[in-house]
Amino acid sequence: MSLPPSNPPPSNLPPLRTLFFEDLSVGMTETLTKMVSATDVVGFAQLTGDRNPIHLSEHFAARTTFKKRIAHGLYTASLISAVLGTRLPGPGAIYISQTLNFRAPVKIGDTVVVTVTVADLMAEKSRARLSCVCTVESEIVLDGEALVKVPKNEKGGRPQMRL
Repeated sequence: MSLPPSNPPPSNLPPLRTLFFEDLSVGMTETLTKMVSATDVVGFAQLTGDRNPIHLSEHFAARTTFKKRIAHGLYTASLISAVLGTRLPGPGAIYISQTLNFRAPVKIGDTVVVTVTVADLMAEKSRARLSCVCTVESEIVLDGEALVKVPKNEKGGRPQMRL
């Protein structure tokens, strides 16, 4: 069975970076910055089926404590996944678990800065515990920890990645 040809990734995305377990050290950090657009929020609602009007209706949102539409909490959390799957550790990393603390809303037009930091390494299971923090204008809007299984460099080289 052959896979259909893939579309090239958008040119505005950072390149993939694969780090093996042996490449990691406590304190390593990677960041991603993303401005949340109305298109992102609508797309996330379509993808997940979460059509809560707090995300989609200005009229509804105006009557809430937020006064404006807000992004889905898990949309913000998915930006953490983007870092884990593409930069730290990168392709081949497998999510084991994730804790999330939603501290403040993210509104359409906000710029979210995601920071992932290696907090602990567990060599016996090739796992890394990662601190995950999302901020908007230096205010923490989401934080938590991820546990990921990281491939070991058993063949002494980098896997070839094509998208």
